Amino acid sequence: MDRRAAATVSRRFLADTTALQNLDFRRLWVAQAVTVIGSQLSVVAVPQQIFDITRSSGYVGLAGIFALVPLIGFGLWGGALADVMDRRKLMVITSVGLVVTSVALWLQAMAGMRNVWLVLVLLAVQQGFFAVKQPTASAIIPRLLPGDQLPAANSLNMTVFQFGAIAGPVLAGVLIPVIGLSTLYLIDSLALLATVWAAWRLPKLPPTGTARRAGLREVLDGFAYLATQRILLASFVVDIIAMVFGMPRALFPQIAHDTFGDPATGGIALGLLYAAMSVGAVVGGVFSGWLPRIQRQGLAVVLCIAAWGLSMVGFGVAIGSGSGPVALWIALAFLALGGGADMISAAFRMTMLQQVATDEVRGRLQGVFTVVVAGGPRIGDLAHGMAAASLGTAVVAAGGGGLVVVGMVLAAIVFPAFIRYRVASRVVST
Repeated sequence: MDRRAAATVSRRFLADTTALQNLDFRRLWVAQAVTVIGSQLSVVAVPQQIFDITRSSGYVGLAGIFALVPLIGFGLWGGALADVMDRRKLMVITSVGLVVTSVALWLQAMAGMRNVWLVLVLLAVQQGFFAVKQPTASAIIPRLLPGDQLPAANSLNMTVFQFGAIAGPVLAGVLIPVIGLSTLYLIDSLALLATVWAAWRLPKLPPTGTARRAGLREVLDGFAYLATQRILLASFVVDIIAMVFGMPRALFPQIAHDTFGDPATGGIALGLLYAAMSVGAVVGGVFSGWLPRIQRQGLAVVLCIAAWGLSMVGFGVAIGSGSGPVALWIALAFLALGGGADMISAAFRMTMLQQVATDEVRGRLQGVFTVVVAGGPRIGDLAHGMAAASLGTAVVAAGGGGLVVVGMVLAAIVFPAFIRYRVASRVVST
């Protein structure tokens, strides 16, 4: 293969990095690469600490409620704030808030307090800051890049996020026995400083709409706008189905301990389970050069979520079939397949939102998106954790995946316009 042919193959299949030529986007992207590893250490540390204190997947699932309530309230309010405040300033404030809550988690763990309710409350505060920061960060991207670069930019963001989601859990599984769980929170606190730096270096991003306050009326205006956008509404519904019924992560501590022999305080199997989905997502991101050429994005989303559901069925069957190394690697493979399908679906859904919504309501719709994307798995955590107490982890994981597939069939019937949706060949950001 000559050099020209190799370049053509690279452009067609490997990730498009054009967006990284924008200095502000590149800073945010690099900062995310640092921050996400630390945050994923905490993603493992919080449920593992709760399980270590209580020895109950039910309490691990309860963490989903403590995270969901602030995600909903502050996610919606944070989206409204992003439409009326300078987005750079809001990003800095919320990033500093995340640093403070991570330090608090470190202090309580280092002191050996073993108070599950304190952990849950700190988790709720942390998720409140995250719920304001996330729609703000997402709404910033279309202000930095032209519309035709958004699919590739979203893929780059999700790829680096998923890379951190591989490195973080694996490191957590290795480091917990060596340096202790509390140090994971400290590492997260230090890593978050990278996002504070990147946000501080952004240009001023004042609001472009007419709204000047972030009250209930403005939040409701965002929902009223969403009600007129059937394509966006359907994209939220299908993601809720996928995450509520098909996300088995609340079961990972119990599966690692009961099925694959990890100590109750955490180990290698736990880290691998948390990392497996992200392995598939990173592979999907690396070979995402074809994403901008897909015009029927709604159909692609439904097919990807159906593939996610089937992968979770396979995961449930694998953990129910045995407890040895072979069963573990088969289970990890199904999680990786699901992670790849989910990454592609998420990239398309984020792109649809950024392209369809106007900038004056983009923050509020990103707030709804944050509630759906982050809140859906939290409901899934509660449902899976409670159901596993009576049905077992294998049945719950496989059954949830089957419900996702059924849900996609119903969504295709209820939202035919979503299936037919075609993106314009070139969209310019507002």
